[in-house]
Amino acid sequence: MKDCITEEHLYLAFSHQYRESIFPLHTSISLFLLSYCDCKLFKIFLVPTGEDVGDQCVTKNLPGDLEVRLISRCQLPEVVQSCSLPAVVVKDGRFCRAGLSVVLRHIIQKTYEADPSKKDVLELLGFKKTCLKACAEVSQWTRLCEISIPLAVERFLTASPEHCQAIPPDILQFERKLGEPVRVHNDDKIRRQKLQQQKAGAKAAVPVLGEETTQELKTGEVHERPPPSLELSVAFSKLLVQEASDAVNREASHIRRTKTSDLPLLDHIFAEGLYFTVADIVLLPCIHQFLVSSKKQGRNLVNLPLISTWYRRVQEVPGVKKAAGKCNMELLQLPELMSGPEEQAQDFSSVPGELEEENEDSNFIGGPRPTMTKLMENGIEAKFSPHPCPSWTLDWTSLPSAVSPGEGKMSRDRALRKQQQLNNLVAVVTKLAKPGDVIVDFCSGGGHVGIVLAHMMPSCQVVLIENKELSLIRAKDRSDELGLNNIWFIQANLDYFNGTFNIGVALHACGVATDMVIEHCIRAQAAFVISPCCYGFIQNTVKFKYPRSHQFKEVLSYKEHMILCRFADQTAVQLPPERRLIGKQCMGLVDLDRAWAAEEQNYSVQVISMEPESCSPKNNMFVGTPA
Repeated sequence: MKDCITEEHLYLAFSHQYRESIFPLHTSISLFLLSYCDCKLFKIFLVPTGEDVGDQCVTKNLPGDLEVRLISRCQLPEVVQSCSLPAVVVKDGRFCRAGLSVVLRHIIQKTYEADPSKKDVLELLGFKKTCLKACAEVSQWTRLCEISIPLAVERFLTASPEHCQAIPPDILQFERKLGEPVRVHNDDKIRRQKLQQQKAGAKAAVPVLGEETTQELKTGEVHERPPPSLELSVAFSKLLVQEASDAVNREASHIRRTKTSDLPLLDHIFAEGLYFTVADIVLLPCIHQFLVSSKKQGRNLVNLPLISTWYRRVQEVPGVKKAAGKCNMELLQLPELMSGPEEQAQDFSSVPGELEEENEDSNFIGGPRPTMTKLMENGIEAKFSPHPCPSWTLDWTSLPSAVSPGEGKMSRDRALRKQQQLNNLVAVVTKLAKPGDVIVDFCSGGGHVGIVLAHMMPSCQVVLIENKELSLIRAKDRSDELGLNNIWFIQANLDYFNGTFNIGVALHACGVATDMVIEHCIRAQAAFVISPCCYGFIQNTVKFKYPRSHQFKEVLSYKEHMILCRFADQTAVQLPPERRLIGKQCMGLVDLDRAWAAEEQNYSVQVISMEPESCSPKNNMFVGTPA
């Protein structure tokens, strides 16, 4: 166990208790992970959302080995008051991590750093440590696990009996997800081994990992079990810290010659595929509560066979039953739940396919000219306002070295272009800002914009928001070197920031992130200065549909708008000048649509080209102010 672990405070919301769980479910999930990891590295605070919550009410169903304190919302550190819970903050109160996935991933990482022998805990982060890393605003899977299913279960539990007859669509969506083929790293090899097993016939039984099986081995009373699937063998061999080759034999030569298209597909073992991950940790308390409630209602779950199998299998993972016991979760034995009169299995074809790509036709033929011509015929052309201060520049030579983007790992030419980009944003922000303003640097990366603003405007509070931990840590290191006291760091997806602010900035917000930042600023009635990027990544999401503005919707279809977005990315310096010009016009049209959409919300918006335009192929900049 490593010493000198920085003390961190974990803040969890508390609304009420229902049976053995604490709500909101995000809090029960966080406590379950802490119990599973046997993690006691955090000071834990429960933050009641109501006025009539007492200590005894709160602590009744908490894990017995965790020390939990009660704290009111007004007692939270200021940076945490700007965020949705759960949230973790370091002792100095300036670096905050907020949102379920970010907090859970941080707990896992800190547990492993404190005790590197807990490799099974680190494995929860999945392949390349990416499980639930993508933000819920753009990842449909993260959204289902982190937001949709917890909220669906909470609504199901609080609904009156006559209003909760149907299984929530998000639960059915998870059932359908479990029925989809699994794609994993190196799956070609595993699929060949599965083919060999199918041809040879399974002969060995998979080890079952629960506490009951351990007892069977001790007493010698091992019961005969059905033959295992290869997926079970691979998944359980990893949980037992065995090599996969121990679980399956090398395939025969005729198997190796089989075409990939002829190989059998892999089945789900756990939520994300073959391996037990933090996604299973998130879903277990939610599905458990749904099953307990269904049992009390006498509901038969014959139409959820895959969820039932998953629920039983998760219980076999070492440590799960122990963690559930600490959290007072009495896990069900599902056969008793399945013993009622059979129900008609639900037709999943009637379930809305929210996880399916809404817009299948993403392969476009032809260039953007027909779309641009269609817009011109309707009086719509790219419009660029004059730059308000084209020659303004910071005196970079007089600034401390830690302020300069050159302090990051980039070439001299790239650092110069970054300085030119910053000149544009800082020039406009300094004209808009007043002493005491809160300025939020969205999608801040390594803090190039926010650190300059904090240094130049010490009377303003600057907040950096970024979901990549390493980038934000680099920004904090630079801030500490400068001794800045007017800056906060929040690792979170944008939806978990709900603080008030006066100006929002973003340099090269990628794809849909630009629209997310604009939405945040409009909601806060804040001015915004934004440079978009990665137009080719724009697509319809749960929250955003394109085109954005009423004028563009009247003229263009979604497909036609996507043509503009794809060609707006073709502005790289190595492309022919004519092609770059078309790319710039497409950028202008996409951003004009965004500007008009903001103007429909009573904003005044200008689309400006940065000076010099050579500072970046993505050199557009929005300046928006509430009318």
